Amino acid sequence: MITGASRGLGRAIAMALAEAGADVALAARSKEALEETARLAASGGRRTLVAPTDVSSYAEVEALVQRTIRELGRLDIVVNNSGVAKVAPLVEMTPEDWRFMLDVNLTGVFNGCRAAAPHLIAQKSGKVINVASVLGQVGLPGYTVYGATKGGVIALTRTLGVEWARHNVQVNAIAPGWFATDMTNEAFADPAINQRLTRDIPTRRIGRAEEIGPLAVYLASASSDFMTGQTLFLDGGHSAA
Repeated sequence: MITGASRGLGRAIAMALAEAGADVALAARSKEALEETARLAASGGRRTLVAPTDVSSYAEVEALVQRTIRELGRLDIVVNNSGVAKVAPLVEMTPEDWRFMLDVNLTGVFNGCRAAAPHLIAQKSGKVINVASVLGQVGLPGYTVYGATKGGVIALTRTLGVEWARHNVQVNAIAPGWFATDMTNEAFADPAINQRLTRDIPTRRIGRAEEIGPLAVYLASASSDFMTGQTLFLDGGHSAA
């Protein structure tokens, strides 16, 4: 089950998991874009499920979990990837901006974990992959609210990984740095912005969407059974610099 699967990193993760042999339930708000992801993921013969979902609504996420189990047979992997961002100084942010990003970026992760919890715990196995951000650890002006929500994802992942270890359910996070996606392409098309952001990256380039897939497959596989509560930074060295 992958949220935010309609484009960008969510689509790349969905395609990588399908290629590795997983049936995939695809969730986001845009049905048309989800159907394109489903077409790409199904090219290898895997089953796909398109489920338009607002991750900020617990009822909708719970329905997504139930539908995934009903139509695909079981639930083994949960990828909480949905995210939104508004870039502005804190003084220009409204309480509505705060609530919007909090509801999608952090509450959405809680909803995905909580709705899946009874099933993963009952079967005594499961993999949860939360998508955080390098900006949950590295400060950047204009991203105060976004960074706070992603820092919350990192903390939630760490604690839940410890809490669910006794149930043989591993909870880890991927914290991407700057990647070429629909959300960032316009910004990186501006030479000044591109130079400003890539100067903080030791590799001096941004990531490619297909580079996140193998890491997601690793975290979804038995190879990561001894890893839990961890956040892996896929950021070209940004967080280490």
